[in-house]
Amino acid sequence: MNPQPENPPRSPARDAQLPESCLALARRLFAEFSAERWQLSFKTFQSALARGAAKRFGAADFTAAQFETYAATLHSSDLALACACIEGSERAWEEFVAQYRGYLRIASSAILRRPSGDAAVIELADTLFADLYGLTPGAAGEKPGARSLFRYFHGRSSLKTWLRAVLAQRHIDAIRASKKFDSLDDQPADGAPRRVPEPATIDIPADPRREQYLRRFRAALSSALASLDSRDRSRLQLYYAEGRTLAEIGRQIGEHESSASRHLERLRKELRATVEGLLRAGTASVNGGPAVSGLDDAQVALCIQYAAEDSGIDLDQLFDADGSRNTHSAKREVKP
Repeated sequence: MNPQPENPPRSPARDAQLPESCLALARRLFAEFSAERWQLSFKTFQSALARGAAKRFGAADFTAAQFETYAATLHSSDLALACACIEGSERAWEEFVAQYRGYLRIASSAILRRPSGDAAVIELADTLFADLYGLTPGAAGEKPGARSLFRYFHGRSSLKTWLRAVLAQRHIDAIRASKKFDSLDDQPADGAPRRVPEPATIDIPADPRREQYLRRFRAALSSALASLDSRDRSRLQLYYAEGRTLAEIGRQIGEHESSASRHLERLRKELRATVEGLLRAGTASVNGGPAVSGLDDAQVALCIQYAAEDSGIDLDQLFDADGSRNTHSAKREVKP
């Protein structure tokens, strides 16, 4: 993913304003998070939605139904935080720095394959803040935040995934720049001009700890599932392993469909909290084996991101561990 736009918006009006038919849905999205604490304006939020929609649909007009389908895929709360940062909200920036500075350094460490305390790791992570603030000199009369890199975040991925992609792109750009400035002093013996190769593509470095993080996530999720009572495990198995509808689950367990929905949402939140707690706690030495230290907040965030990118967690496999798997079940995935 390239965080920079390939082409300028085709229609400045589309960049700034959603069609009237889409504004009601935009206001509902806006009302889903506590924008008051950031003093975020609806105008900035809907403008960000319009930029994303223009990127998604191009020059073609789109209907309210198409916009609703598109909006359902967005990470709206992440988009709202980015918008508040564009507007210069001090509280939004405090929240962003608290949540993401450590994460950026961990991600930078993975990209550079160097320790998190390495000067190059810290520089790659921390220099990103200048562009996120929009400190690049702009035209006279330009509004604060007009050049913020956040303007290129449309909410189609999580903010964590987007930030890591930006860091990776910065690293790739630095490699390409260094190739261009290779010394030209040593000319070939035959006198022919020296060729400086420019790589067509550069693979984003993989995090060597990714598989380790995924193993720890799966182990923590398995432990969290094992701690549930039988009724809650039945709800999860019916929904994720057997592919039952909420109405079917309600009839089998003896509760209303809306109650089944609320219980599933509660379970998702409880499972995430338990998994995060287990990842932070680590594990003690067992039978003389090595103890496993806990993860910090940034590592936990990276661990969960990798699990989400790994096409979700197939609960069929987890229920199979205790022999309760339904061999005819439809596969559903739970996103962490």
